[in-house]
Amino acid sequence: MRDLKEYELDVVDVAWCPGCGDFQIMEALKKALAEQDLKPSDVLLASGIGQAAKLPHFMKAHFFNGLHGRSISNATGFRMANPTMPVLAIGGDGDMYGEGGNHFLHTIRRNPNITNLVHNNMVYGLTKGQASPTSPLGFQTPTTPEGVVNAPVNPIALAVSLGASFVARAFSGDVEQTKETIKAAMQHEGYALVDIFQPCVSFNKVNTFKWFKDHTYYLEESYDPWDRTAALEKAFEQERFALGILYRCERPVFEYQLAPYGERREALYKGRPDPGKVQRFIEETYV
Repeated sequence: MRDLKEYELDVVDVAWCPGCGDFQIMEALKKALAEQDLKPSDVLLASGIGQAAKLPHFMKAHFFNGLHGRSISNATGFRMANPTMPVLAIGGDGDMYGEGGNHFLHTIRRNPNITNLVHNNMVYGLTKGQASPTSPLGFQTPTTPEGVVNAPVNPIALAVSLGASFVARAFSGDVEQTKETIKAAMQHEGYALVDIFQPCVSFNKVNTFKWFKDHTYYLEESYDPWDRTAALEKAFEQERFALGILYRCERPVFEYQLAPYGERREALYKGRPDPGKVQRFIEETYV
């Protein structure tokens, strides 16, 4: 196991509020990397915009920060270029299910070997408290003073119904279990969603740490995550929300089906150019 200090930056100005669940998710991620003996240079973190998307700003690893909602499409490209490097796409519920909703759907269809961590606090924290795609009905915000009227996105049901090959839910208040879930997601071959409940202490006074603790439970040991019907039943539970690996299946991995790979598992930059192939392609196509 590596020292967690290896993932710390020398100088960093953390912008999160004291008590924010993002701190616990970052701790769980560092522990997950350390226990897998991954150096900061072994991992790439991709993010978009938002408080959760700032996580890669605050720790040492390869890092790409792009447009709002684009982290999983960028992460897919990074895996295509280098299928040996673990890639994680990190952001909040607004970034992933709102601005990035279209990418979320089509990434599930492709099944790239990436891990998608979604900090789900049911509110937009960076822009000071607007309703997000997962805000519950009736949730009052400065822009919805009479309460949210749009039905919330159910990311677990959506992911399972589309055939995501790994779907899990965690709670930031339990760092050890969140770490274990992140590790399992990273070790899965294919797209892995980890939707992580976390309190926003500044802009969500409803879904607090206590609320999440009172409204969640861990899946029993006898639960079968390979049972899609059971996963959908869990996804639609309303009173209390199941934590753990809700669904998994085996599907072909996107990047391994691309022409440069097949059985080959090395970064594109390590490939040896073959001018003869280019010559034959030109002759067969244009001559």
